[in-house]
Order: sequence, then structure tokens, then C-alpha cells
Amino acid sequence: MSTQQFIDDAVLGRSYSNHVDTLKERHDRALEKAGASHAIIFSGAPKPKFLDDNYYSFQPNPHFVSWLPLTATPYCYLVHTPGEKPLLIYYQENDYWHLPSASPAGFWTAYYDIRIVNFIEDVAELLPQDKDKCILIGEFSDNEHAFGIDRINPNTAINILHYARARKTPYELDCMRAASRRGVAGHRAAEEAFRAGSSELDIHLAYCHAVEQTEKELPYGNIIALNENGAVLHYQHQSPVVRENVRSFLIDAGATVYGYASDITRAYSYDSSEYQDIINRMDSMQQDIVSEVKAGVDYAALHISTHEKLATLLIDLDLASGSVDALILNGVTSAFFPHGLGHLLGVQVHDVGGFMADESGTVIDRPPGHSFLRLTRTLEEDQVLTIEPGLYVIDMLLDNLQGSPGHAMLNQKRIDWLRPFGGIRIEDNVRVLQDGVENLTRDAFAS
Repeated sequence: MSTQQFIDDAVLGRSYSNHVDTLKERHDRALEKAGASHAIIFSGAPKPKFLDDNYYSFQPNPHFVSWLPLTATPYCYLVHTPGEKPLLIYYQENDYWHLPSASPAGFWTAYYDIRIVNFIEDVAELLPQDKDKCILIGEFSDNEHAFGIDRINPNTAINILHYARARKTPYELDCMRAASRRGVAGHRAAEEAFRAGSSELDIHLAYCHAVEQTEKELPYGNIIALNENGAVLHYQHQSPVVRENVRSFLIDAGATVYGYASDITRAYSYDSSEYQDIINRMDSMQQDIVSEVKAGVDYAALHISTHEKLATLLIDLDLASGSVDALILNGVTSAFFPHGLGHLLGVQVHDVGGFMADESGTVIDRPPGHSFLRLTRTLEEDQVLTIEPGLYVIDMLLDNLQGSPGHAMLNQKRIDWLRPFGGIRIEDNVRVLQDGVENLTRDAFAS
């Protein structure tokens, strides 16, 4: 699939050298902490299906992708030794059942000593021989792929790498801006298909066509939800049925560029001006939250303040009554907004390190009563994260309030009106600055 309409590789080439230097420094520190001399990063292996001779779609090791723009090359090994040019052992299978990986080419190749192997057994000859001084990073379901190296994913090293990965290099930011532009192209196509009365399946296909990616290349399964399906947070189907009475549309969908993801959510009304007003109010609230993001902000506190804003909105919309504090204390805001405000974003959609206080792995606990929050760190410059408040009619959660003071605060008639529309989520991807943000999503929509 083509990436070139979304980014020029020449742009990436200018920032990639610094990116590799940054990764070298991080891995040097990780090796020193682990008392090792070589870090070997495995790209991963396809996983077989149970009782079958077919495999699930290959998912690369994110540690490998953070070094290299290679997302479809299993059985490769990157060897980092401090002071030396990184060695890439590039597996190019001799095969007539599948198309072998293309020969290495592009802006990144000059930074590696690349050795091509055609058989897995040939990898051993190129790995460092002093196995006791090696650490392996990756997932190894088959011991043969570890080649006798025992130290796999030692916490001393992994914690350093995961903590540091939250802060993005200029190269990573370039990839993520491009992923946002790619994702926005899909969102525009999806909205157009929704307005034309298409089924969830056809909307999904319009999205894939616009981003020029197949389902397995997307960073996660698209959420394409019409009407009441928008209240299912991770709605997993794309129904082929064309709806006769279309009311609303929630889309949570992203795209990738060289392994780096975007994660964007929007909600639309088909023809209800009243529901569109609620969407507009949610969008305004989301932008207010984004305006509070900057280096030094406690993200968990930002999540709590979101519940305060939502409580005010629930009162204004006549969905609930009472004081802001009472709606929060009695679980009303959590019934309408049960998930976290957002998460770190990068080579994984829910990127690692969201609970780390430092590179030793100290955990920052979630606030009591907010078990689904995925990020509790204090924000730092060049982190990229999502801001995604929501408002949904989820009967299971509203029913759980029965018998509590919170249930009496609900306006059932107003909720009954809202229920067929499902729910609203507005999600942007933002880069933290010293005093504000770069909003990758809004910039992409504007361009």
C-alpha cells in the first residue's frame, strides 16, 4: 500500500539519524543497567491458529518497529552493541508459497549493517557469540528463535526503554503527523458514506480504501457504529445491513505510517439538530480539556476534572439533576462516561509506560473508582496522548445505579430520548508542549 501521498520519505530521512542516535543512547543505558553488552531485538514470528496450519496476521514487536520502519518482516533480528553500527539480520525467505520480503531499501538502510539470510538457522552465525552478555527483547513462543540466550526482556532494561518511549523523537512525530493525515482521509470518506446511507460494512470499506490500508495494517479494529451501537465502547462488528432509520454515527478509527499510529474518534448526527447540539457541546468540552494540557500537568487530575465538566453538561442537558459533586460521588458521571480520558500513543495504540513514575518501574496508581484509566503520569514535553471524553447511554451501567441516590438524579424521559442515538466520543491525538499542545488531529482535519 502507498504511504507517499501522506508523507515524503525525504522528510523522514532528515529526522531519522537523530532518532537512531536517541535509541542508541536509551539502549546503552538499558544495557548498562542490565549488566549486558548486546541488545538483540526480535521482530517477531507469526502465531499459528489452534488446530490449523494457517497463522494469525503477523504483529511485529513494537521495540523492533521503534528502530525500523519494517512492520511485515518476521524472523528479523536487530543487534545493538554500544559503539558499533547496529546489525540488522534481515530474513528473506526462499519460498514459493508466499511473496518474500522485499530487499531492504529506503532512507533508513544507511544506518545499519544489513545481512540477508534465507534460512533461520543462518541467524546463529551472525549473533554475538558471548550469549551470557546478551539480552533478548521480544516475544519467544519457540525457544529455537532465542538461539540459547536466556535473558529475555529483563525488567531492568525494559523499564528504561518503556519509560523513555513516551517522549517522541522528531522522526516519530513526523510519522504520527502523517498517520493523523492518513486517518483523517479515512474519517472524511467514512462520514461521506454515512451521509449517503451506507451500511456499517460499506462505511468501513470506504475508510480502508481512503487510507490505503487493509484491516491487518490498521492499528486496531475500526469501530463503525450506527445508532444505538455507538453506546458499545468497543463495538466490534460491521453490519452489512442498510439501516432504514439512520440517526447517528460514531467512528473510532486510526491508521499507521511505518508502524506509528493515529487514534481518532468522531460522532455525527444524521438529521437531528438536537443531537447535533449535544455533539457540539461535547466537542467544545473536549477542546476545553485539550487547552489544559501542557508539561507538568497530572493526567489523572485532568481525568477527574473531566468528570466535573461532564457533570455540569449532564445538568445543562437535563439528563441528570443535582450538584456536580453529588453526581460524581454517586457514580452518575461514571455511568455516562465509564472509560479513561485517554492514553499514550505511539508504535502501540495503548502505548506502554502509562503508569510509570520513573525508569525503575515505580507504578502510579489510578485514582480510586477509575479503574479503566490508562495514563497516570505527569505530562512531559513531546509525549503524544489521546484526549477522548465520552457520553453514552449504557443501560447496564445506568441500571446498576438502581437503589442508590444516583438513580434518583437521572432524568429517565430525557435518557429514553437519547438512547437510540447511542453515544458520543470526541478523540484527538495531541503532542505535549512546554506550555500547550500540538493537536495532530485538528491540524490534519484543517489541512
